[in-house]
Amino acid sequence: MQFKHPELLYALFLLIVPILIHLFQLRRFQKVQFTNVKFLKAVKLQTRKSSQLKKWLTLLTRMLLLACAIIAFAQPFIPNTEDFNETQETVVYLDNSYSMQATGKNGSLLNEAIQDMINNFPEDEKISLFTNTQTFRNTSLKALKNDLIQLEHSPTQLNYDALFIKGKELFSKDKSSSKNLILISDFQQKDNPVTFETDSTINLKLVQPKSALVSNVSIDSVYVANSNSETLDLNVKLSNQGEAIENITVSLFNDDVLLAKNAVDITESSEATFSVSNEAVINGKLVIEDAGLQYDNSFYFNINSKPKIKVLAINENTDDNFLKRIYTDDEFEYNSFKINNLNFNIIPDQNLIVLNELESISDALRTTLVSFKNDGGYILTIPSKEINLNTYNQIFNNSNTPQYNSLSSQQKRITTINYNHPLLANAFYSKVSNFQYPKVETSYSFSSNANSVLSYEDGNAFLVGSNGFYAFSSALNDENSNFKNSPLIVPVLYNIGKQSLKLPQLYYSIGQPNTIAINAVLGQDDILTLGTDENTVIPLQKTFSKTVVLETTDYPVNAGIFNVKNESEVLQNLSFNYNREESNLSYLDIKNNTNVSVNESLATTINDIKSSSTINALWKWFVIFALVFLIIEILLLKYLK
Repeated sequence: MQFKHPELLYALFLLIVPILIHLFQLRRFQKVQFTNVKFLKAVKLQTRKSSQLKKWLTLLTRMLLLACAIIAFAQPFIPNTEDFNETQETVVYLDNSYSMQATGKNGSLLNEAIQDMINNFPEDEKISLFTNTQTFRNTSLKALKNDLIQLEHSPTQLNYDALFIKGKELFSKDKSSSKNLILISDFQQKDNPVTFETDSTINLKLVQPKSALVSNVSIDSVYVANSNSETLDLNVKLSNQGEAIENITVSLFNDDVLLAKNAVDITESSEATFSVSNEAVINGKLVIEDAGLQYDNSFYFNINSKPKIKVLAINENTDDNFLKRIYTDDEFEYNSFKINNLNFNIIPDQNLIVLNELESISDALRTTLVSFKNDGGYILTIPSKEINLNTYNQIFNNSNTPQYNSLSSQQKRITTINYNHPLLANAFYSKVSNFQYPKVETSYSFSSNANSVLSYEDGNAFLVGSNGFYAFSSALNDENSNFKNSPLIVPVLYNIGKQSLKLPQLYYSIGQPNTIAINAVLGQDDILTLGTDENTVIPLQKTFSKTVVLETTDYPVNAGIFNVKNESEVLQNLSFNYNREESNLSYLDIKNNTNVSVNESLATTINDIKSSSTINALWKWFVIFALVFLIIEILLLKYLK
């Protein structure tokens, strides 16, 4: 037993006062005349015995009464735990990702957690709180209440390792305090199981509220399936977690105008198809009605006017028909000139320059090409069988590309495809390990095989490239190679052409790095803005002679259609959507984590923390005892003769 005010126990020394009074009382007795002396002696003897007993019982009850009163004022208690005297520090992580929209017992999981915090944390208790988007250090619930009520969902979630590290950083350096880290999340099933490092200085408490949601349908993506001169087919991919659903309606809007509706049956996944005009400019919005998570029921996309990509082939004495068949008029503006008839003034206006088997590169052409490359243009080099190595290597050196070495006359087969190269991303449905290998009769070796796209069977590169500069190691004419007849030539050259002008995609994902090229010629001090009528920001941008490249990661934070403006002029519309990772209804089983407290209710966790710093107060019992002894004393004085 311990005391809240132990200094008051010194008052117990006052118990000596009633002892002194009882031992040294100077009470005078009144003489009474009585005739029978024998009877008087008997009365005196009986009276003295009963008087002594009454005195000692009264003394005892008074001492116990005073002792109980003094002890009650000292407020005795019994602590619930050994560390009750330690200063309590509490850091709370509140997961506000979109998966916390799932319905619990009393509304969404996020709202349940917020209400538990408001109802169970003392208003003036110091805590630190962080979410996926905000951090509040060393504040109180009273100051946080409005922020919690207005807390919005976030499209991204911190990974679990980052949660633990960030939580540790919010604690003070006081080693004597008891540190409680509370992580409130639905703990969605991610790629890796959740584990936390062992730290004896931190009491880690996990709160995993349970969702009553058992089914969720989401719009995952949209893509162009087929396209012709008049129409294009938009395929909408849907996914479902839960029981199969029949006849779910998908609506297509252009701004606020309903264009079409489609109904599909879905088990695990399904697709809905819409046909729209190939010439139409659409600010699209797809909508489904689903009782599950709400954030993934809408999907935004844009179909903008499509500028043609300008491709210029510079030839020596070779055929370029294979280039014409790839860079067709529906997507490209293809031009071809002999080196002797080339007007250098048209080079800056191009997006892709193909050096088709030139024997050498003049200083004037090299200077123009370097300037073109520095301005964001793409260059593809196809060497002839006999070239001036020095002139080629000079332009390679300016572009940080591996240089040509000596010519080899050994026949080689092209056997390796680098599927991880950015040029071939999403170019193949599956990886092919056995195909009809193209071959070359003669080839140049590169000084390095870094950034290889295609390689020979001996490991040397056939095609290398990065940052807008690509180079073949061999001539592609029919006498030297059959690569022009290989299926590989189409995706390789087509993707080089498509990437030379980064046309805006149908949509972009929020929270991921996006690089977006906008066709615009800006003045020296002009900048582009991205936003809506209510909110506008200036994204990171790089200005070239014909385009401006926007780079976005953290903005926008909300899904929707946004305007790209040069002052008041709208140049283009861009759509951004939330990542669909939060649509997953599979959750981790965190109860197997050792040295971790796991609860489904935040209220239970808060009460556990409180109990470690609370006490069993005993002062009321001592007040009761004092009253009991007071009553006993009154009864003794009244009835004991």
